[in-house]
Amino acid sequence: MPKIDIHISESAERTGREFKELHEWVDDPSSKPERHDITKIYKHAKEIEDKWGSEGIQEFINHIQTDIKAQVSRIQEDMKNVLGYFGIKQ
Repeated sequence: MPKIDIHISESAERTGREFKELHEWVDDPSSKPERHDITKIYKHAKEIEDKWGSEGIQEFINHIQTDIKAQVSRIQEDMKNVLGYFGIKQ
C-alpha cells in the first residue's frame, strides 16, 4: 500500500489540506486492519467527521480507494508472473 506521504500529497492536491493526522490514524498499526475494512466505513464516518469534518470522510474513502488500487495492481502483476511461469500468454 502507498506510504503516508503519498496519501498526504494526494489530499493536498485535491483539497489544499494534507489531512496528515487522518492518514496516520487510518494507518495506525494497532488499528490498521479495522480501519481499512470497507464494510466498516460507515462505522468510522462519525468519528472522522467529528475530527476532520465531512471533507475528512471523503479523504478517508480516497485513502482506502488508493490502497485498494495498489493491492489490485500487485495482484495483477503477480498473476501475470504466474501465468508466464506456466507459459500462458495474455
